[in-house]
This record gives sequence, structure tokens and C-alpha cells, in this order.
Amino acid sequence: MTAGSGAAVTVGAAGWSRLAGASTGRVLASAGPLPEPFGVPLPVPPVARPARRERGADVADVYEVEQREGQMEILPGRRTTVWGYDGIFPGPTFAARSGRRTVLQVRNSLTVPTVTHLHGGVTPPESDGYPTDLLLPARCSPGQMHEGHGGRTAVGYRSYEYPLPQRAATLWYHDHRMDVSAPQVWRGLAGFFLVGDEEEDRLPLPGGERDIPLMLCDRSFEEDGSFRYPAHGHDAFPDGVLGDVQLVNGAPWPVLEVTAARYRFRLLNASNARRYRLRLVADGGRRGRFVRIGSDGGLLAAPRSLGSVDMAPGERCDVVVDFADFPVGSRITLGNAAAGGGMRDVMRFHVVRKGRDDSRIPACLAASFERLVPNRTMPVRAFDFRRTHTGEDRQMWTINGRPFSADTVLASPRLGSVERWRFSSDFHHPVHVHLAQFQVVARGGRAPDAGDAGWKDTVDVRPYEVVEVLARFAGYKGRYMLHCHNLEHEDMAMMANFQVV
Repeated sequence: MTAGSGAAVTVGAAGWSRLAGASTGRVLASAGPLPEPFGVPLPVPPVARPARRERGADVADVYEVEQREGQMEILPGRRTTVWGYDGIFPGPTFAARSGRRTVLQVRNSLTVPTVTHLHGGVTPPESDGYPTDLLLPARCSPGQMHEGHGGRTAVGYRSYEYPLPQRAATLWYHDHRMDVSAPQVWRGLAGFFLVGDEEEDRLPLPGGERDIPLMLCDRSFEEDGSFRYPAHGHDAFPDGVLGDVQLVNGAPWPVLEVTAARYRFRLLNASNARRYRLRLVADGGRRGRFVRIGSDGGLLAAPRSLGSVDMAPGERCDVVVDFADFPVGSRITLGNAAAGGGMRDVMRFHVVRKGRDDSRIPACLAASFERLVPNRTMPVRAFDFRRTHTGEDRQMWTINGRPFSADTVLASPRLGSVERWRFSSDFHHPVHVHLAQFQVVARGGRAPDAGDAGWKDTVDVRPYEVVEVLARFAGYKGRYMLHCHNLEHEDMAMMANFQVV
């Protein structure tokens, strides 16, 4: 098979089973004792408030956020230093509106450069978080701006402008700095960014305290409670770093007390490399079900009832769980069938009371949902994600046989166009495309999986598999990128540019 051909290597049934279940990384064991599961309550990140609102022809909500060190008690009785937006992990949740300009004025009070990327945002290129558009620490000389490091570099602070010409959706923001996204996100630089719109507002879905974002990620810790990450992660952990402590919203194996009613959970896989197959199991082994209502890019056309939910790094999934299906007093464990040992548990729900529930899940979620249809005149492009040996026993993760270069462009789609892109791989690669939203039309030559439904910006490409998507390039002209969202792979040059013209 030639790089970039988009063809897949055929494997037998036994081989496919082995490859599909292959580990996506290597576990980094914590140095100290692990906490007991289900011993702490689930925290919910605070919702940020605008510092001011700019009036005039282009109304904007302006937020001020500071990247700084903070101290948090993640493991009971121990303190962890985090690198967080406003010094917390996860960072504050930004609640924005479709079509209303949101400005994040980010100040870097850390000792290292950063880059902020709004994952899933339809964003102008200068605010997209290109990995060399560095924000240098404030101590360097605040406010100065110059070209350098292969990108637009700012010192001290930078304003990221998000016009948000897109549907309501669960997005997230995180560090995207060249070569070190993995350790910087691991230390805490990530948070939720929720976009709302009138279409979603009209739906009788669970809201308020029953609309809860859940950031799923794994971490490892030193004996004193500090984050543990390999000093030479690219060499020692080339497949990706897996932690041995499951965190939800920054808490280890937490518990949420719930009413016997419907809840909406905005699931985000913010792990560096870990994949999830989420299941609900109640006392006595009774299985629960999810009703999937949304994907990366917002609401589905119609709800889907599922017994499990698969999520690769970077993916989001909005689900409704009806706890009225369980007696008061029930304990329901959210588990991960894709993991082993203690990592098979994620968190627990405890049904503690009955309550009134006016919510429901309508049969039609998004009347405006547009289903893309392929045609013969549509441009077709192939991107092969593969480990390449460079000699001297060294390996590199590449796209179409090339490591990342800021000067190389692999595609030039036209603004407003739809193209058919084919992703192939030799490993588990969650492929993320900046700017563009896409719909999965084929997986392994067959129909898409249940988890592929809706508008997407990240898709799990499994070993020796071809995933075909229809991608729409709307919003802005300029340079963007696609890359593997296994963050260790991304840091090992598994990225490529495309230029919207």
C-alpha cells in the first residue's frame, strides 16, 4: 500500500479482533497509593462571566482568563499543582451563543509558551490556535507582538475572537502548542466551551442542574500528589500515555447524587490517548441505556437509544439518561469496557430522591439538520496516518508519509465547498479537522457506526481501516490543519496543513 492511497490492508476476523481491541498507549503507573473509587462528589466547573460586553454593530461578550499555576486537592489529602485557565482544572466553562462574537482575552502567567485552540470552533485562522502562534509568558514584556517561530507570536496576552457562525454544540478549548500539547494538556490546560442557539432552546430537554458537562480523562500521579508525566514521553511512550487514575471533571472516580429524572450529560473525552466504551451498570448487573442526542457538531436529527457509547480522544457525545428507570437507592456505575483493572470504572450515580420531571426527548431534535450527499464531481482526497521508520531505530508518526512541516500544504479546498476525504491508518488514530465540520459516510467499506452519526470534527480511525467523510469548508479562508488527537502522536509530528482558498 502506498502512503496516501487511502486503501486498507485486509486482515482476517481474528486479526481484526486483535487490532480493534489493541491498546492505544502505554500505562504510566502512579508512584503513590491510588484513591478508593466513589469517595468524592462530582465537581462541576464554574461558568465564566463576561468581563464586559462591547456594543455597536458587532456585539461581543469579552472574557478575561489567566493561564496560571494553581493548587487543587485532586487526590484526597494531597495537593496537585495544575496549569489551568484561571488556575483551575478543568478551566471555567464558557457559555456562548451562536452568531454572537465571543472574545477570550488570555493572559499567560505561566513560565512556558502556550497556544489556545477552540476545538470544534468555526474560527478565523488568526484565532484558531495554530501550533506555532505562541503566546509567550507575560514576564517577557506584556503586549508586544511580532512575527516569529513560524507563526504569529504574542507576549503576555492575546485576544482570541470567536464569531461562532455555527449550530449549538458542546465544544472545548485546550492547549495546542507545537511539540508539547500532550504534557501541557495533561497538566490541566483544558475546559468546556458550550454554544447555544434558539433551535436548541425550544426543545424540552433536561436543563439547569440536570444539564451537566463531564470531562473524562486519565492521569498519573507522583507520591506527593503532583502530576506524573514521562520526562521523555515521545521516546518512552510513542503510542501514547495512559494514566491509572480516572478523572471526571478533575475528580477521581466521583459520585453524583441524582433525582429519579432525566439528565443531559455532555460527554467529552479529554484524554491524551485513552479510548472509552461507556456503559451503565446498576446494582445486580442490570444494564442502563443512553439516549444519544448530539455529537461533536451539535444535535442529531433524531435521538438514538444505545447500550454503549464509544469515544476516542477529542470526541464529544451528548446523551440523556433517565434515572426514573431505577428505584430510589440504586447505584449505577458508568464503566469503560475498553479498559482493564480499576480503569474499568469511570464514576457512579446514586439515585437519592424522586422528583418532578417536565423534560422529554422529542422524536425530531433538529429540523434544520442537513444531510450531505456525495456526488461524482466532488473532490476526493486521501490521508494516510501511519508510523514511519526514519532509520537508526527511530520512528515518527506521519500523514501521507510526511512529518509535519509548517511550509507544506496537502490540500486546498475552496471556501463553501464539500469534499470527500478518506482517512486510513495502521493504529488507532482519532483524526481531528480544524474549521471543517463533516459527516461520516462509510467505515471499512460499510455503513458508519452508530457513534459516527451527526456533524463531526473528530473521528476514530481504527487499525487498517478506511473512514470516508464529507467535509464542508465554511466560514473563513486561510491555513488550517488536520491531525491525530492522540496528543503524543500530534507532538510527534502527526499533523498536516490545508489551505482554504
